[in-house]
Amino acid sequence: MWTDVVDLRDFYGESLGRLAARLLRRRIRELWPEAKGENLLGIGYATPYLRPFLEDAQRVLAVMPAGQGVLRWPADQPNAVALADEDQLPFPDLSMDRILLVHALEFSEQVRSMLREVWRVLSDRGRLLVVVPNRRGLWAQLERTPFGHGHPYTALQLSRLLRDNLFTPLRTATALHVPPIRSRMLLSVAGAWEQVGDRWLQTFAGVVLIEAAKEIYAANLARERRRKRRVYVPVPGGL
Repeated sequence: MWTDVVDLRDFYGESLGRLAARLLRRRIRELWPEAKGENLLGIGYATPYLRPFLEDAQRVLAVMPAGQGVLRWPADQPNAVALADEDQLPFPDLSMDRILLVHALEFSEQVRSMLREVWRVLSDRGRLLVVVPNRRGLWAQLERTPFGHGHPYTALQLSRLLRDNLFTPLRTATALHVPPIRSRMLLSVAGAWEQVGDRWLQTFAGVVLIEAAKEIYAANLARERRRKRRVYVPVPGGL
């Protein structure tokens, strides 16, 4: 079940949500330091992480799933958000250079259909970045944040899911090592906590991130095998 868009907005409007956005946004920018001249799409509730790309990307768009609801974004520019089913993205084939999934995969009941649509609209040299709650992390155990809802994944589970859907995982990262506690003291040392956790406690991070590329040749081979598959037709009269 999807988390309501109003609840997501409210979470990112409070101190813990702003901290999560800042820490996770920093990690995303480390993986994608720039997107100059590229088309970038966010799926799920990715808008808290898209603004930095407005400065260099050719186009930044977002899709919020129908089961979640939609809010206008960005507030100070023309709207760049569409409401659509996650398995029916309103974009042409190969039209996106980068796709970011946040608050998406763990909520969808159409995971494989959604990934097939992501594969379709992603350019052949494009990159997919998936962010999901870490099954072993504390954030996934507490329902006070959106990361405590839906289906969490380990890095291995997410990697296998991507491979099963014609993506090649390229690199894995983690974020949100700081506990999801609304404490001013803890929030003030979150940066140092994040550095320590990133070095020693990656297994228990709040979220897992995997960047992946399309498996183009695997898809072509599968289509070729389907075309060459033998068909046996019964002979009339039992001959």
